[in-house]
Order: sequence, then structure tokens, then C-alpha cells
Amino acid sequence: MNIQMVDLYSQYQKIKDEIDRAMQEVIRSSVFVKGGKVNEFEDNLKEYLDVKHVISCGNGTDALQIALMALDLKEGDEVITTPFTFVSTLEVLALMKLKPVLVDVDPNSFNIRPDLINQHINHLTKAIVPVHLYGQCADMETLNEIARENNLFVIEDACQALGTEYIFRNGMTARAGTIGDIACNSFFPTKNLGAFGDGGALFTNNDELAKNMRSIANHGMSKRYYYQQIGLNSRLDAIQAAILDVKLKYLDQYIAARQAAADFYDQKLSKISGLTIPARVSYSSHTFHQYTIQVPEKRDALHKFLADKNIPSMIYYPVPLHLQEAYSYLGYKKGDFPVSEKLSEQVLSLPMHTELTVEQLDYITSAIREFFN
Repeated sequence: MNIQMVDLYSQYQKIKDEIDRAMQEVIRSSVFVKGGKVNEFEDNLKEYLDVKHVISCGNGTDALQIALMALDLKEGDEVITTPFTFVSTLEVLALMKLKPVLVDVDPNSFNIRPDLINQHINHLTKAIVPVHLYGQCADMETLNEIARENNLFVIEDACQALGTEYIFRNGMTARAGTIGDIACNSFFPTKNLGAFGDGGALFTNNDELAKNMRSIANHGMSKRYYYQQIGLNSRLDAIQAAILDVKLKYLDQYIAARQAAADFYDQKLSKISGLTIPARVSYSSHTFHQYTIQVPEKRDALHKFLADKNIPSMIYYPVPLHLQEAYSYLGYKKGDFPVSEKLSEQVLSLPMHTELTVEQLDYITSAIREFFN
């Protein structure tokens, strides 16, 4: 049985004619950069998200950098985020000579704990960057309240949560990435909406920030060959935009397939002693960029056991960022973020994609039950 962590080719085969036609349209037009398909995709994604502005760019890391540059932060300004995430979040802060201030995560949702933030806010604090990890939103309503009380920006790292719905206390809903001041997204191929290469985007409802970010992403230009500020060369190319525009039509269907796979996992794994299935929070849907279990005592043994049965699994993330050599200069030490450190020793992500069959899911869950029995 050929089980993959993410099966992109089978997904492509189902929409091959549409994808191939869209790519050929770009080639015939010879408009490979900006214009054309890029504008169409931005407009369609804007409508899907119900957000005023979508600014496409080269990748999710660029999106984070462009967002921070647009806020005109100064060297030494502090930005609050989490150590339990992909490196891009901290990487960009370090490159811009901003100071990352880390806050531990909730042991169930894996997202930043709002109740720990206030103690870290001072006159240098300028922004909070919550990460919607694995496809479930951080507690944005509480985070926005903290931000408003302290005059801070909120930049959503929504790279793993496109299509996720946030549920406000009054019952209103909004898509992940439309709730803070700015949001950043990645179209890395394995994402819920993935390109056939790199790609990224920024979302905002703020007209001034949108204008500024669009300029920064295009060398600091707003008028051709006139540079108002220092910028980047960060563009989504038209072929990737054409591919993404086709796949966007199927995004809700893809999310439903992921959720169905997650439901299957839940049903088969929830009663196993020694394993914890992913928690669901009341204020967010879950779009399962990853289906991540916690295995307190035998994680690495289970990882190897599955590999021996040709079942892939991944550890996201094996070392929290505060214990990585590159970020030792921040002065954090082992024990500073006990939840993030514990999760790094316990989490294991199972195969999760739109093409999983019942037979594959049954084989995976039967193997896990065999291991624990």
C-alpha cells in the first residue's frame, strides 16, 4: 500500500485538465509576472476570504517580512510570538533586528496562550504574532483585546490555516487571516491551498497598510521606476497564480476531505491509552493542515514502528525555537517554555491530505492500535 504524507499528484490528476488549461493560458498570454492571472487570483481569494485586500508575494516568509516592514518597526522593538512553530516566524524578526519575546503555548491547542502575554508587554512591545498552528486558530478575540488595550499590532501567521473559520463570542464568524491588522499566508505545495512551487500572500482590511505592503513587495515602488522606500522583490508568478486559482474553487471540498480523514482518525484512535488525539477549541473550526497526536512515552518508537510498515509520519517540531542554536543569543534556556518543550518530545503528525482512502486510513489506525496493544 502506497501511503504518502501528502499526495499531491493524485489531487492533480482529478483536476488535470483545468490545471493544464490554466497553465497554457498563461503561456499563450506570455504575461508571466504580475497582471493577468495574478490579479484574477487575488480578486477571487479576496472574495473567498471576505477581506478588502490580498497582496500576493513570493512565499510565506516574505509575507511575514513585508508585514513587519509595513509597520515601520525600529531596531530593538519587541514582537511577541511563540517558540513552538516553524522557524520563519522568528527568522524574519531576527533578520530585521527586532527582538522576539516568546510566550508558551496551550498544551491542547498548541497555540499561544493569551493569558501569559500581558506580563511581557513594555514600552518596546509593538506587535503580537499568533500562529494558527496545524489548521486551528489562536484565540484571536482575546488577542485583539490585549492589542487594543496596549496599542499593539496583530499579525496573524495564518500559513497553516487558510479556510479555517474563527467564531466570535457573539456567534459571528470570520476566516483566519482576516481578524488581525495583517495576516500572512503560504502557498507551499503541501498547504491546504498549495501551489506547484513557492508562493505567499498578505491579507488586510486596512487601505494604507495594503498600499504600503504592495509597494514593499515591488521594490518599494508605487509608480514605475520611482522608489518611495526600500522594498523587496517578492512576487507570485502567473503560472502559480493560475494553478492556485483553479485549486481555490475546490478548497472547501479539500478541507471537508481533510476533516473527514480527521474524523476517521478520531473514531479509531480516541480510546487508545497512551495517545491523545488533537483537541478542538470552541472558537475555531479545524482544517487539519496536520493531524497531530501526542504520545507522551513512546513517540519515537511509534514513529519507527510506522516507518517499518511503510507509513510516513512527521515530527513538527522536534526542537522548539528557543533551544535552536541559531536563537541561543536570545538568552532562553531549557525549562523556560515547558509546554513547548514537552510537545516537541511528544507530537507526531500522521498522513493528512485530500486523497486518503478508507483502506489507507484503516491500515494506518490498525497499525497504531497494534503498536499500543
